[in-house]
Amino acid sequence: MSGIDPVPRFALGEAVITSGVAGKLNMVLVKLAIVRHASGDWGELEADDRRLNDERIATGGTLVSIFKTANGDKFYVITEAERDKTTVLPQEEY
Repeated sequence: MSGIDPVPRFALGEAVITSGVAGKLNMVLVKLAIVRHASGDWGELEADDRRLNDERIATGGTLVSIFKTANGDKFYVITEAERDKTTVLPQEEY
C-alpha cells in the first residue's frame, strides 16, 4: 500500500455502497479501498484485467477492483465508464 497516490488517476463520480456492504464491511476499509482504486491500485485483480483497467483510464470503459477483508471476503469497487458513479459491493452482489 505504500504506492497509494493521494491524487486520483480518474474521476470517481458519486460514491455508492450497496446494502450488503453497509451492513457487512467496516467503512474505514471501504474508504481505503476507494482511495486505492482511484490511485490505480486494483487490489486482487488478475494481471490481464489490471492492464485492461490501465488502458481504460486513458481510453474509457468501466474500471473494476477487487479487495479482501481481513477474513478473506471479497468485495468490488466499480467505476462506471462515464465516470459518474463508483459502486462498492460484496462479491455475492457482483
